[in-house]
Amino acid sequence: MRVVIASDKFKGSATGAEVAASLGDGIRSVIPDAVVEAVPVADGGEGTVEAAIASGFEAVTARVAGPTGAPLEARFAVRGAEAIIEMAAASGLDVLPRGEKAALTATSHGTGDLISAALDRGCTMIVLGVGGSACTDGGAGMLQALGVSLRAADRPVRAGGAALAELVDVDLSGLDPRLADATIVLASDVDNPLLGDRGAAAVFAPQKGASADDVAALEAGLQRFSELLEKQPGVRPSASAPGAGAAGGVGYAALAVLGARREPGIDVIQRLTGLADRISGADLVITGEGSLDEQSLGGKTPMGIAGAARAAGIPVIAVCGRSAITEEQATDAGFRQVYALSEIEPDPATSMANAKSLLADLGGRIALDLLLDRASD
Repeated sequence: MRVVIASDKFKGSATGAEVAASLGDGIRSVIPDAVVEAVPVADGGEGTVEAAIASGFEAVTARVAGPTGAPLEARFAVRGAEAIIEMAAASGLDVLPRGEKAALTATSHGTGDLISAALDRGCTMIVLGVGGSACTDGGAGMLQALGVSLRAADRPVRAGGAALAELVDVDLSGLDPRLADATIVLASDVDNPLLGDRGAAAVFAPQKGASADDVAALEAGLQRFSELLEKQPGVRPSASAPGAGAAGGVGYAALAVLGARREPGIDVIQRLTGLADRISGADLVITGEGSLDEQSLGGKTPMGIAGAARAAGIPVIAVCGRSAITEEQATDAGFRQVYALSEIEPDPATSMANAKSLLADLGGRIALDLLLDRASD
């Protein structure tokens, strides 16, 4: 029996690789000769670089400006002329000093630093995975790191989205010329625009510590930024484009100025990992993530893996910390069955603390069900 496990992380509990290892231990405890293969995957956000490295990319470290401007070391992945950058590594909530959120002042400058570092390596294809960002600056900091001048009345504009309301001048003449020969892919499943009720500030800033007043200030800054930026020659009008609101508006700057094309994160990961070849000939594919819910059904990692398995004619099941979808929804999504840790341990805190051992138990249960299915065929 050959089982391929391609699971996203269980956030706060286990990485995708740890999910696969634990499930594999459980499966082999029941079927000792089972061949269990792990394919690390992600949705374009956290974990994307690790998935690329596990698929043969080289890990590279660069010193960048963190979300509050304090320097930090951030990793990206390189293979030939292709670079995989994870915004969260440089401008994410998880790298905030002491974890203290800075909704109004956090910057995407470090993401621009990573792009510059990739260009220094000679990369001409740059995949920008967004998600988990700490900032709502419309990508202004990223553009500044790449040579764009943004000025208030008598000085460079301060960091963060709120300060963009003071913006009086945008000058793109210093934009790194190497970008003209580079292809930028925005790996994102978010389809929100930059502004309005579904925009970067209204929808995502509260997750980054913004109060209602902060959201209004950030919205005003993003509005001013887009008005001035889109007056510049060569800038694509992109404020209303799907994905412009991704990662606090970094999607907007990537689309409008860097000429990025947007691709679903799971499509990018499937290409990077060669998923179709990896699952070929398998008896079963297992995928999952921490919470399987309506958002998952909208096109996140499990749905992408399920689609690839169905296309190959391979049965697929899902594992998760908790499931908020119905049996009918699971069937419609293509899952033969859904296994949730909450079925073993109903207390969420205990489940998260013991996720790896519970996943091993779940792997044993999956293996027993496989043997029963085979016996009944």
